[in-house]
Amino acid sequence: MLFTKIDIPGATLVELQKFEDERGFFARGWCSREFAEQGLPDHVVQMNISYNRHKHTLRGFHYQLAPHGEDKMLRCIRGSLYDVLIDLRPESPTYKQHLTVELSAANQRMLVIPKGCANAFLTIEDHTEATYLVSEFYAPAAERGVRWNDSAFAVKWPVDEPAVISDKDRTWPDYAE
Repeated sequence: MLFTKIDIPGATLVELQKFEDERGFFARGWCSREFAEQGLPDHVVQMNISYNRHKHTLRGFHYQLAPHGEDKMLRCIRGSLYDVLIDLRPESPTYKQHLTVELSAANQRMLVIPKGCANAFLTIEDHTEATYLVSEFYAPAAERGVRWNDSAFAVKWPVDEPAVISDKDRTWPDYAE
């Protein structure tokens, strides 16, 4: 795997290192030893799957409060998505900053989203599917969110309005420090 640190501390893009032949390719998609060597989360408790029927479906922003904060490792396995993460760690030099990444079945990249960052994505194609590995179990009492269009973050999305969004994601309150 090839690891590239990006603008928010702890956020990393992971690219497959493929071994190709006439059958196709083989690649390691996640390895606890390699992640630990990179200073990245090396403990996974579950893998989640997000299937999205329609183009311009928006999910997020989601995160969990400490001590249930979770590292996420997100990969798009069908279709494509526009991913945004926001750094919500007050001690971070990039607090309240965001970055965007396109993940797709074609580029096969994985985005590592560190604890304390909120994440959301907008699908770019119909029938987009993503998997994500998480370091902590879901804790409903620790669940929090940020509204996708909260003016505190000024995220520029590829569309003015999502075609599909849950009521919960549409009505998260403004971010409060």
